[in-house]
Amino acid sequence: MMGSGMNKVLPRILIVDDMEANRFALRDIIVDMGCQPILTENGRQALEMVERLRPQLIILDIAMPDMDGYEICRKIKENPDTREIPIIFISAYDEPSDIVKSFEMGGEDYITKPFIPAIVKARVGMHLKLYEANRSMVEMNRKLQVSLSEQQKQIEMERKSVLYALIRVARENACYDEAYMDRLSYNCRMLTEAMQLSETYEEVISDSYVDTMELAAPLCDLGNMAIPTNILQKEGSLTPEEKAVMQTHTVIGARILKDIGEIGNDNSFIRMSIEIANYHHENWDGTGYPSGKKGEEIPLSAQIVSVVSAFCALTEKRTYREAFSFEEALEIMDYVSGKKFNPEIYSILKKIVKQFH
Repeated sequence: MMGSGMNKVLPRILIVDDMEANRFALRDIIVDMGCQPILTENGRQALEMVERLRPQLIILDIAMPDMDGYEICRKIKENPDTREIPIIFISAYDEPSDIVKSFEMGGEDYITKPFIPAIVKARVGMHLKLYEANRSMVEMNRKLQVSLSEQQKQIEMERKSVLYALIRVARENACYDEAYMDRLSYNCRMLTEAMQLSETYEEVISDSYVDTMELAAPLCDLGNMAIPTNILQKEGSLTPEEKAVMQTHTVIGARILKDIGEIGNDNSFIRMSIEIANYHHENWDGTGYPSGKKGEEIPLSAQIVSVVSAFCALTEKRTYREAFSFEEALEIMDYVSGKKFNPEIYSILKKIVKQFH
């Protein structure tokens, strides 16, 4: 049970569904968890309840008359006072495109009908804990505004440790070698230092930029923690639907980092991490994702991680193949230089590749 004790305030869960049977089924599950259900049957009621009661979580049906779940979600997320409330979409459809759209609209999760009580309880419980953890972090930041600078530095290191713990989960889900992130971090530093010595980049890459790159690079695949392991670990080719789900790891990772930045932790590390997470799969010729950026439209940090992560992936042993040698990896990458990678950055990588791990 989520709540216990006479004076404890029960977590409020807003249920939005035009079907009475669905509302009552979810109500019974929420009550059984020790939470307080709030039932609404349309968008107008839902928005009124969100404004008046500020629930800790919203379970939101997608297919409803007048105002569908996506529109309700958009309005909630547009409001700075309510955008942090987690939303779990519910739907009778289980198409990957519907799931992808739900994440893109700002939803935290997606549950298909008919409901399995154990799954609903697990998902609701997890997001309630995440919501409370986020609220606790906001409150902690408010109180720490008067802290000494050294204390602030220590807190920043602890937050980075949390992010690195999350990225270890993402790495394990994708079955990366445990040293993969260390290699990516080290090799990004080596390449960025070499670029600092070139005419093109000497004015834009500072010593602090190099240090930040080393710390931020491993966060490129943070969003993998939200991708199903059967897709991450699939040995064969992904279907178009699976590929669409896989590609959402960029926007999901960037959104996690952006949320951290918006609650008082905005700094060069967070800003670079957001750039890298969001754009490290953009291609130099504009054929990448998620935004189709090309050339210098792609943030420099993402350009660097793009070429280094490709090299690290090729020279890493995977479940479906052996690792390529450095020479073999460069032969493969030669074919896509100027298409996938910034050719100037790639040429610098080739000159210093013997320094790579």
